[in-house]
Amino acid sequence: MKHLLYLSLLLVAIETSAAEPLRIHWIDVEGGAATLIITPSGESVLFDTGMPGLRDPVRIHRHCRDIAGITKIDHLVITHFDLDHYGGAADLAKLIPIGIVYDHGVRPQDVERVGEDYLGFPCDRRLVLTPGDQIPLKQAEGAAELRIDVLAALQHFIEPTDQHPENPRPDYATDQDKDRSHNANSITTLLHFGDFDFFNGADLTWNLEEKLVVPRNLIGEVDVYQTDHHGLDKSNNPVLIKSIKPRVAVMNNGHTKGCGPLTFAALTSTPSIEAIFQVHKNLRPDGETNNTTVERIANTTESENCTAHPILLEVAPDGSSYTVKIPSTGHESTFQSK
Repeated sequence: MKHLLYLSLLLVAIETSAAEPLRIHWIDVEGGAATLIITPSGESVLFDTGMPGLRDPVRIHRHCRDIAGITKIDHLVITHFDLDHYGGAADLAKLIPIGIVYDHGVRPQDVERVGEDYLGFPCDRRLVLTPGDQIPLKQAEGAAELRIDVLAALQHFIEPTDQHPENPRPDYATDQDKDRSHNANSITTLLHFGDFDFFNGADLTWNLEEKLVVPRNLIGEVDVYQTDHHGLDKSNNPVLIKSIKPRVAVMNNGHTKGCGPLTFAALTSTPSIEAIFQVHKNLRPDGETNNTTVERIANTTESENCTAHPILLEVAPDGSSYTVKIPSTGHESTFQSK
């Protein structure tokens, strides 16, 4: 009997150790957006595609092939219709097969903006995401349950419930001018993987960010916060950041885009944040004060000489811990999930 019990425990241990991690990769598209998720079951989810032309689609394809080891984008989420987010999709589709394409819906006023290239590139099918939806993902045996929830789209939000804690507006809260750009329409998502949570607000802006957490916190607390809007000061409301209490912030910025002084102040004044990572070093005159430590920056040159190093994150199969890696500097930091 003891031998059978030992054998059962051994088989469970082998099965658990064989499970794959969850991987999140921030691909350098020079201040645009391209966040790639590879699930433990081997599915790929790409959020946004950078700019049109050769540079960004080629970088994404090369990363998929050489670093991520995937041959198809199973799920492509276009968070909103700004060129640095949707622009590379049609050119990317020429390089790698694309499965399901999700966006917030192409309204009549969007048709001319996105153009025939976006509307007609080949994919398996197209779906519209609305608040409360989930991106359907395969679960992997031996790994934690994985879920990606849609919290907001087209300036609409999930309905608050008693499960969302009350979060009164703090005294330090301020408003900015109403955002009339496409950034306000961003699809925002929350990834759950066991105890690990990752928030991706795309380019959601200041006043709308507050609505996600006040008067009820629709997000909860997270492990990793991808800074909204590349780290620009039109976004990254301190009310949002301090409410969701991230342990790690990752900024997909450019050498002169992002790392805004208000954003950096919000990040560095949030007690929960233990580490900030950047795709690019801020090379503006304020870069001396608005940069994280050099070993946590993937690229340090201007775009003309940039070799497009990524930021890599790997979550343990049970979701209990995660490691952020900067291959270009050799830096690694491991954190416990909340």
